[in-house]
Amino acid sequence: MSKKPTGGMTDAQKSEHVRSVVLKAGEELRARHPWLRHQDAIGATIMVVSLLGMIASGWLYIEGAIPWWVCVPVTAIFASFIHELEHDLIHQMYFRSKPWANSLMLAVGWLARASTVSPFVRRKLHLHHHKFSGTASDLEERGITNGTPWGLRRLLMTGDNMLSVFLRPNEMRRATAQYIQSQKPASRQEALKMAAEQTLAYVPIGQLYYALFHGWVVLHAVMFAAPLLGVDIPWPQWMPAAMACLDTFGVVYALPCLLRTFCLHFISSNMHYYGDVEARNAMQQCQVLNPWWLMPMQLFCFNFGSTHAIHHFAVKEPFYVRQWNAAIAHQVMREVGVRFNDFGTFRRANRFGLQRTAQA
Repeated sequence: MSKKPTGGMTDAQKSEHVRSVVLKAGEELRARHPWLRHQDAIGATIMVVSLLGMIASGWLYIEGAIPWWVCVPVTAIFASFIHELEHDLIHQMYFRSKPWANSLMLAVGWLARASTVSPFVRRKLHLHHHKFSGTASDLEERGITNGTPWGLRRLLMTGDNMLSVFLRPNEMRRATAQYIQSQKPASRQEALKMAAEQTLAYVPIGQLYYALFHGWVVLHAVMFAAPLLGVDIPWPQWMPAAMACLDTFGVVYALPCLLRTFCLHFISSNMHYYGDVEARNAMQQCQVLNPWWLMPMQLFCFNFGSTHAIHHFAVKEPFYVRQWNAAIAHQVMREVGVRFNDFGTFRRANRFGLQRTAQA
């Protein structure tokens, strides 16, 4: 429990106060539960169990033991654990002294969730995000629709990273250029290399995933619409077998990715602020977003809206410790004035200021 008065403190002092309370709570937790100090083993175990859970869920569906509507959410929940692991791996919370093991876990995690940007590209984007969260060069948050006015376009982009680019190409080009400029490349050649890295951020498995996923959606749309329009399409003989394979892919992999991605991006893009915040000011970067009606979405992103803001103050605490000590963290965050459940962010396009804006 915090004992320090917070009146008259600057934002930097408030941030440091929250950080010290959260880190102290983490150390006290590890003192009571020494097994929590075996962080590498915990991370590896969560990865293995999550992968086995995803595989088992898919296998049970293929064998006819569970319906698709059970397979999809169960697989998405296991995938959400892997996302949290990837985030912590980016911050070197596991296998810091064994870079090869850290990289191996990142690669395996990408295979399990191919709808995401390469974690090796994301590492740079995410570390930049912590320094300049919510500013024009925060390409990571801009990429998941943060700062875009709400409407049908943002709804479509929230669950599909490719649509997030294709439905606003000019915005994303500007955001990428601002990110590259913020890195202060030493030469034009270095800037072009950074641009190429962003262009190829989904290569190879992300591009393959979206080709299969979008192809699957389009084929089903055509097969549904053609008879209604009186069109007889002469499908090749191999099409039924190919569609059966794509249907299996859709249930055991693509739909869980879509569900998890939509829930995470909806929560993340609305609990982060964008556009009128100060760089490196954690007090303006996030809110705690945890109303009861968002719990179905929180289920598929490990309660992200409730716990991720804690991470912006105390970066090195792993996701399961953040959740464990959330009550302590929330108390001190309330004391210093961190916002909780600021629903006005939805009509302000995620601006920190309390006035409504239509600005993108």
